[in-house]
Formats: sequence, C-alpha cells, structure tokens
Amino acid sequence: MLSNADQLASFPVHVERGLVYATLDGIALAGDFYRPETMAAAPVVVAVHGGGWKLGSARFYQYWGPFLAARGIALFAIDYRLVEDGRHRYPAAVDDVRAAVAFVRAQAPRLGIDAERIALVGDSAGAHLAALVALTDEPGIKAAVTVYGVYDLVAQWQHDLAARPHDQITEIFMGISPLEDRLAYLAASPLSHVTRRRSRTAFLVAWGTADDVVAWQTQSQPFVTALKQAGCFVRTVPITDAPHFWMSDPLDDPYGYPARLAPALLRFLQERL
Repeated sequence: MLSNADQLASFPVHVERGLVYATLDGIALAGDFYRPETMAAAPVVVAVHGGGWKLGSARFYQYWGPFLAARGIALFAIDYRLVEDGRHRYPAAVDDVRAAVAFVRAQAPRLGIDAERIALVGDSAGAHLAALVALTDEPGIKAAVTVYGVYDLVAQWQHDLAARPHDQITEIFMGISPLEDRLAYLAASPLSHVTRRRSRTAFLVAWGTADDVVAWQTQSQPFVTALKQAGCFVRTVPITDAPHFWMSDPLDDPYGYPARLAPALLRFLQERL
C-alpha cells in the first residue's frame, strides 16, 4: 500500500504529450513524457504498453508517469507499431522500443534526464519487448521492470493452443508458426538472451497468481530462474489472486493491483538507477 512517508510525492510534474521519438516506415512514433521539475538530471524509464502486440497506447501509463515523476524518476510512455492487417510484424515493435531508448539517450540534455540511468518497464507484450531490448541493448540498460510478461514465445504458443486457439497472438506477431520456424521464435524470446554477458541489467519481475492469459509457471518462473543462473540481480513480486491486464488501472485505489506493486517498483528503481 502507498501509506509510508517515503512514498509521498515531492516534485512538481511536467508533462509533454505527443513527443515524437522516431519516424519509421513513414510513421511518426510518439510518446508521453513525464518529468520531475528538479535541478538535477533525472533517471528515466521507457514504458512499453501491453495488448498482445496488436492494441494499446502510451496512455496505459498515464497513472505511472505522474506517480514516478513526482518521486524524481522521469517516464517516457511510448506508442509503437502494432500488428495490423499483416503489417508491422516482428521485429517492428522491437525496433521501435530500441529507437525510443536511443532517443532518450541522444536527447538527454534537452529532456533534463541522465543518459546513464535508463530503465525499461513493460506489461504483457510490452514486458516481452522491454525484456528483449534490455537484454540486447548494446550500451546497456541499468534496470527493467516486467509485469506478467511473455518471455518464451514457444511456451506462449503452446499455452494458446488450448486457452485461445482462435487468437494465436504469437503467430499474429511473428507471422509464422513455430512448427515452421522454431528458431525464429527462440530468437525473438527474451529467455534465449539471458546470459552471463548480459547480467548487468537488474530485473524486477512481477505477475499475478491468477493470470489465465499468460501462465506465470511457464513464463515468469523460468525467466527468473534463468536470470538468477546468469548472475543477474533479480527481485520478484507475485501479486496474489491478480489476473492479467491491470497495469493501466489507477494507482489511487489502495487495494488495487498497481498500488500493491508500486512500493516495490519504486524502491527497485530508486536503488538500481
């Protein structure tokens, strides 16, 4: 719950909506930027929304942006190319997240942020994208927060065979079945990129124990195990009885799932950025 004194806001928040970070395939990609009004360069979190790689928007983080910025951490919630009518399949969304990270690095002085203190946060499909970029970004991401994420695309494909056979989100995203190209699925899975060489990024991994869309037993649990084996700093936050898709809920409900995650998320970012 958000009741401790150290959870209180202390900075005014500046908001810039529709900030264009890249133009790819003729599409202007933009996001909403929330910055604390401080004299010092703030750490920044690039936020990647969920939605099965085919829906959602930067507004999913409209509550997290002010919450973090008021506590000294900037947040850039981005839109990215969504799969639509067979267009913008993998790796389009991954490229967009990388472009957003490159943008905040390059524009750090103008934005009032610290280019050396960058984190990623994402939920569901956004957690997949955030984890994949965090584990493959060459300059290095300091920290990543991933919530009810997809880390093994083959495991998600197998789960959806039974749970949602008429909405195979991984096939829609990849444009192919793993029965045709399993290596492509492995290359697109964050789990495949967890190595000792990539162990500098700290992870906070959260999930709901009642999630029936993304099974934590075949996604978050193996991902956390692999991170620990590789020597990564890892913290976990299982939210008891939480379902899927709640990161976009308001934070002002003290019994809501975001409010239950918020103290651990804030503490993790303050310590690791």
